[in-house]
Amino acid sequence: MTEPTVLELPDEQATEALGAALGQACSAGGVIHLVGDLGVGKTTLARGLMHALGHEGAVRSPTFTLVEPYEALSPKVYHFDLYRLGDPEELEMMGIRDYMEEGALVVIEWPERAGGVLPAPECRVELSDAGSGRSARIHTNDRIAGAARQALAGRSSSQ
Repeated sequence: MTEPTVLELPDEQATEALGAALGQACSAGGVIHLVGDLGVGKTTLARGLMHALGHEGAVRSPTFTLVEPYEALSPKVYHFDLYRLGDPEELEMMGIRDYMEEGALVVIEWPERAGGVLPAPECRVELSDAGSGRSARIHTNDRIAGAARQALAGRSSSQ
């Protein structure tokens, strides 16, 4: 991974645009970790990603079910929310490795609760409050970081 890219997200639409850019940049699959406090926009970012890949319905955080599969998308997407995970061993019991299939995109909120069970991500997004908006600190490779910057730059110039 390269040096982190820091992007300002002034509103919900910018957070969704970042998610869309990440979804398109990771269309070959991989693992994305979404990190941040409650209410900081992790699920909003995931919604932008799902919509960019063709999902037309609602995107909710799978807080109680742990995982929400979007198998009709290309690539298949598995959205995890580990906030209520009691023990990392639960992930092994539910077959977490089965979701890490070749070509699938796995989006994980609260990955720090997995206690080292998860594979290293291709992209780690740390969201935080920043004034009246949010800030995203993205740890990834140059290609994905460039796609994120370009998407948000294009959004600013089209407003």
